[in-house]
Amino acid sequence: MLAQCVRFNEFGSPAEVLKVENRAVPRPKNGEILVRMINRPVNPSDLIPVRGAYSHRISLPCIPGYEGIGIVEEIGPFVSSELLGQRVLPLRGEGTWQQYVLSSAELAVSIPTSIDDHTAAQLYINPLTAWLACTEVLRLNPDDILIVNACGSSIGRIFAQLSRILGFRLIAITRNNTYTEHLIELGASAVINTSESPLHAAVMELTDGHGATAAVDSIGGLPGTELAMCVRPHGCMLSIGLLSGTSVNFADIACKSRVNVNLFHLRHWNQQASVQTWQNSFDSLKALVVQRKLKLMKPHSEYKLDHVQEAVRIAEHTSQNTGKIFLISERD
Repeated sequence: MLAQCVRFNEFGSPAEVLKVENRAVPRPKNGEILVRMINRPVNPSDLIPVRGAYSHRISLPCIPGYEGIGIVEEIGPFVSSELLGQRVLPLRGEGTWQQYVLSSAELAVSIPTSIDDHTAAQLYINPLTAWLACTEVLRLNPDDILIVNACGSSIGRIFAQLSRILGFRLIAITRNNTYTEHLIELGASAVINTSESPLHAAVMELTDGHGATAAVDSIGGLPGTELAMCVRPHGCMLSIGLLSGTSVNFADIACKSRVNVNLFHLRHWNQQASVQTWQNSFDSLKALVVQRKLKLMKPHSEYKLDHVQEAVRIAEHTSQNTGKIFLISERD
């Protein structure tokens, strides 16, 4: 049987190099499941590899897509038949921008009926990164102070909600006042608009001159370096992204402060986490969604796989803060 997939055979602009092709649907082997995909978000992290940022570790042709939800259609040997017909997240295997995805049965994340497709489809990259940053890496305690830049983003909003859930104080850093009110509603204790207030002075005022307990940097470059200077001595700054395309100046930070700077990549955590730890982490996130304590981005628009070029054009020219773009397939 042939089914649609989105592939890129060369690196470049996603709207130009992504092509819709047919591929033979594989059969699941030992410990595998075959998942018929129904919904996938279009994330910035999905498009970065298409442009060639990770060309040293990507083999062409390649099917993009890190997230998505589907229904288990077929199981391989040694897989429980109870999985058949279940909605799952088929993660850490094949790219999700195709009609059928092979996945490891033990890593597939089952989704309860109380979580809708759009929410479930985006439950991996941003929520898991934010959850692990707060609970495992920084180990934030109630009354700790976390500062996060680019906080108007999807993941910034998750940090705001986690501050209310876990009890730490969040100082959200933005470049305008567009999301100030919303971030406060979600749980942030304060919002600093760097176009109006110098960052360091504002953080020191909010922390009685002590600085933040920890920081999360999604930008890198000079903004990331400035963020580190707002952390108290022996505190930690966690780098989770490079929106600027430039790394923070580690040497400058080491010279001017006593702040520890660490990198966090979800794929590295995946490599060392046990299956039980992996599933337990998702159980925690699912519980927060079901309890309505954690809300993810609402849909902006939906496109079928064969309209992927239009979908990525819209995604690249539409603020992620106005809602997610989704690639969908028929449920039946």
